[in-house]
Amino acid sequence: MQDTTLLDAVERYIRGEMSPEEKALFEHLRSSNPEVDELVVEHSLFLDKFTQYGQTQQLKNQLKTVHNQLIQEGGIDEQRPAIVITLWKKYKRTVFVAASIAGITALVISGLVSLLSPKVSKEKLEMLSRRIDNQEYKLNNVTNKINSVETSPPAFNRGGTGFLVDGKGYLITNAHVVKNATQVEVQNSLGEYHARIIQLDHQADLALIKIEDTTYHPFTSLPYGISKTGAELGEDVFTLGYPRPEIVYGKGYMSAETGFQGDTTTFQLTIAANPGNSGTPVLNNDGEVVGMVSSTQQNAQGMVFAVRSKNIFQALDAMKSDSTLQTSDSTLSHLKIPQNTFIKGLDRKLQVKRLEDYIFIVKSN
Repeated sequence: MQDTTLLDAVERYIRGEMSPEEKALFEHLRSSNPEVDELVVEHSLFLDKFTQYGQTQQLKNQLKTVHNQLIQEGGIDEQRPAIVITLWKKYKRTVFVAASIAGITALVISGLVSLLSPKVSKEKLEMLSRRIDNQEYKLNNVTNKINSVETSPPAFNRGGTGFLVDGKGYLITNAHVVKNATQVEVQNSLGEYHARIIQLDHQADLALIKIEDTTYHPFTSLPYGISKTGAELGEDVFTLGYPRPEIVYGKGYMSAETGFQGDTTTFQLTIAANPGNSGTPVLNNDGEVVGMVSSTQQNAQGMVFAVRSKNIFQALDAMKSDSTLQTSDSTLSHLKIPQNTFIKGLDRKLQVKRLEDYIFIVKSN
């Protein structure tokens, strides 16, 4: 398959434009050819960034229209310093956001010129992706700082970790992280967002929450899958969570097939963990989620218990079939739980980079 034909097939696959027969053939090719699989992942990331660039450009044009309108209506008079100072105080938020967007736009245009050149490399694509993410994160930080001056944000006194189970903004975490919460916010490497609780399963200690924020841009796919079989005794695993404000990597192994006092819904890990690790995904070497950190054994360093991944499936299936939830959230019945991993066989450092954007700090009060 030639490069142009393959790229066209990848785009049709990502956009869901293939017939069932074509999709089955393509997925067979993808599973048997690591280069094709990696191309799908890379192109999905590229399309996400391209969509975000278009949205940023649209916002810039809207800001320019507002600026021109203010000039026409006489709201801006450069000859009168007093009015300039007044307008600065009134529209400083717009100015800060516009300036940040201009910086992102310049970076994206420069990156796209390089990206569309014939000799682009995967390393340059990844570098461009991270640079855009960093600039967007800085933009969100500027906006949040301006908002903090204008309003008094709520104090969030509880925290944990959560991870996406659907790119549209559905996250899973522990029920005890958001129990009795009136407000929930989540934050990843790209920004901070408002979220709401969809459902709590106290027995399984699981909570489904959804990002509901206009600044959140959905992902077309997730790089990891949730395993239905879980881990085996002695199997190496790793975690990515937020025991502190920055993401932390941990490495360990499954040390017992049951949890505290023989609980069969959980298993035991030997790995470093802290209270903020509640809700942290536990992954195997192939990049599959095999569990979620739920608690630690007091006075026993490195002894951690995790909810089994099959229980995550069972809880989410129960939520999808709950008719009361369909009334309040009509899209829940279409929740797509990822089962395929696109980071199998990658170097661990590259796996971590691919995972960071999909794991969040969960804050509640």
